[in-house]
Amino acid sequence: MAGRGFTRMVFELDRISSLLDLLGSPQRAYPSIHLTGTNGKTSTARMIDSLLRAFGLHTGRYTSPHLETVRERISLDGEPVDEARFAAVYQEIKPLAELVDDRSAEPLTYFDMTTALAFATFADAPVDIAVVEVGLGGAEDATNVIQAGVCVLTPIGLDHTEWLGDTLQDIAVAKSGIIHPGATVICAGQEEEAVRPILQRCAEVGATVAREGTEFGVLRRAVAVGGQVLTLQGLGGVYEEVFVPLHGAHQAQNAAVALAAVEAFLGAGARRQLDVEAVREGFAAASSPGRLERVRTAPTILLDGAHNPQGMAATVTALQEEFAFSKLVAVVGTLADKDAASLLELLEPVVDQVVVTRNSSPRALPAKELAALAAEVFGPDRVEVAEEMPDAIETAVALAEEDVPGELAGVGVLITGSVVTVADARRLLKR
Repeated sequence: MAGRGFTRMVFELDRISSLLDLLGSPQRAYPSIHLTGTNGKTSTARMIDSLLRAFGLHTGRYTSPHLETVRERISLDGEPVDEARFAAVYQEIKPLAELVDDRSAEPLTYFDMTTALAFATFADAPVDIAVVEVGLGGAEDATNVIQAGVCVLTPIGLDHTEWLGDTLQDIAVAKSGIIHPGATVICAGQEEEAVRPILQRCAEVGATVAREGTEFGVLRRAVAVGGQVLTLQGLGGVYEEVFVPLHGAHQAQNAAVALAAVEAFLGAGARRQLDVEAVREGFAAASSPGRLERVRTAPTILLDGAHNPQGMAATVTALQEEFAFSKLVAVVGTLADKDAASLLELLEPVVDQVVVTRNSSPRALPAKELAALAAEVFGPDRVEVAEEMPDAIETAVALAEEDVPGELAGVGVLITGSVVTVADARRLLKR
């Protein structure tokens, strides 16, 4: 797939539809749950996948971006597709993709290709159900050929405004495009401006909507070792003593959304509750790499892919509630098109010092530019610059350990600002 423009954005469904038609419409071989939103999509998709497997279903999961290998985007029964199967499906698709490219003014994008690969892999497996996350937006995203029976909208915020529009309303209009006639829509709590277009779309196409705070939600949460214990109000009743091995109120919200989506898919509701033991088992097995993920201890090193203000606010709240750090140093690398100043402002109250770096993306913000922004927020004395990730981690660990008498238990390093930053660090730390 080397020739495909990795970052080229082209939004229309003609090419992906043509390719899937030539492949015999693999996306029609199984039902799907389709997710969109600004934050929480991947964590929610992973929880949905884990729950469905606890109920004995064979699952396919398509998420993006990936941390280490493109195969992570396409999972079968919770595991990235193996190299042999990935290569075989690619060889099957390649000549048909070339045929589509020859007939089109614009070639298929990288995302078009990974989407087709996912749908074909799922049909081949075969899976009982696919859990599919949009790449960007909704209406014109390559994944929107599935016309899923269950649609999930995680919280919508301002991100990717250059593609989706400048207001929450515009973004909600784009994202609600995944809602098709007759669908059941599971909607996380939204700002009022985002709710209107979603409800309007549901009314237009005759979709049923269940809203967090009305039909489902988090009733109680308590911090526990390695995560949290939740009491969830589902569509089919109350589920108590649910342990989720992920940190933060935002992950509790994602869990409530995931449960409602699985209830909707499996037909639970007013007269039928899902088996509580299977729900507990599904959540206990959930994971979300790069989301407040602990990769080292003494000092604790956490990886978190927060890359927009809404995501960073959730991360900061979780740090304050669930981690009692006496000293915390952040390593931050962002992409040039992100609101880096806001990310730094949100981090400032919970971080003692910051080490700015540049991640491996061609769209990365240069370390010197990020350092200038950081100096304005933190003051120059609290900012260090390290051009390369290995040096940034080393500097941050040294700063965290400096002047700390005795135990390093309360000392931490947070690596954040972008999924690419997290991926770069994870390669170095997860040996």
